[in-house]
Amino acid sequence: MPSPLTSLIASGTKLWLDSIDPDLILSNRQLGATGATSNPIIVSDLIKSGRFDDRTIALMEQGLDDEAIAWAMTDELVHDAQQVFVPVWQETAGNDGYVSFELDPLLEDPDSSLSHADRVSRYVTLGRKWSKGHDNRMIKVPATPAGLEALEPLAADGITLNVTLIFTARQYEIAREAVWRGARQRPSLDRFKSVYSIFVSRLDVYTAKHVPQLSEAAQGMVGIVNAKRLWKMNEDFWADKKLPLQQEIIFASTGTKLPEDPVDKYVSAFAGSGIETNPPKTNDAVEQLGNSYNRQVDQMPSDDLLREIDGHIDMRALEQVLMDEGVRKFADPHKALLRLIAEKRLTLAATK
Repeated sequence: MPSPLTSLIASGTKLWLDSIDPDLILSNRQLGATGATSNPIIVSDLIKSGRFDDRTIALMEQGLDDEAIAWAMTDELVHDAQQVFVPVWQETAGNDGYVSFELDPLLEDPDSSLSHADRVSRYVTLGRKWSKGHDNRMIKVPATPAGLEALEPLAADGITLNVTLIFTARQYEIAREAVWRGARQRPSLDRFKSVYSIFVSRLDVYTAKHVPQLSEAAQGMVGIVNAKRLWKMNEDFWADKKLPLQQEIIFASTGTKLPEDPVDKYVSAFAGSGIETNPPKTNDAVEQLGNSYNRQVDQMPSDDLLREIDGHIDMRALEQVLMDEGVRKFADPHKALLRLIAEKRLTLAATK
């Protein structure tokens, strides 16, 4: 009998890891993971562990400031993860085997004085910088106003994009159209690859707080219904484009956040297509469950439940609340990472 994650992959799901911890990359590669993603929280946890103190000291001795160290460490950790997945990238001719690199979250800091135009310009500049020389690196850009506007020039430059922080069809359609416009400015579409990260569990946290009138059957289903609809929109749009590589949905935020939810709630719901970026703890828990997974991604709940959800959920309001929270969750961890490096600098200096 195949292992749970083996059955998930056999159903048609690509399994990516929501971590660039070198040890977890290797162990999850053995479990079938074919890609990974990063963010400042992951990098912060790795630096905090003390496992990379030697490298941190070396960067400090080179005279790098805290910001430069944060990005140098991120670049190295993502690059090391990329090396593990290069064979996948080669075997699939660029259709899989990527590691996502998140651009500067402080561009979306609500306290920043940067203008919209400056944010757009910085996304484009940084996307070009951090993608250069990396075949299997995806540049992660948020579906904020500035991020969305940066997508067309980035795609036109041949950069492989992961559009993240998507909650609604409105965001997805703007992102997809911008990426597609940019892609068609390339000399060739042979290596055009894009993914669209749909956040799932945060929607269910939102409805539990803001839409308590949902029935017991509907409560906790909004994230799944929304993501499946966006998956279908994506499949339908690209179906007639006859592209060499798949343009895919990433089901992101697949770790459950409500204690009453089964740990494999979202893993099971999206089995069969697209990419799941699962936290390491979710993969470990799924393996322990011993369940087998088959295609569920195109199976929707009853029409009555869909009508109830559509009748109660204001997607504009949902997007506004979750994006306000999202940009904070984007910026605050990077600020924490910088504070951690500053503290590490003092600690390491004191031990000399």
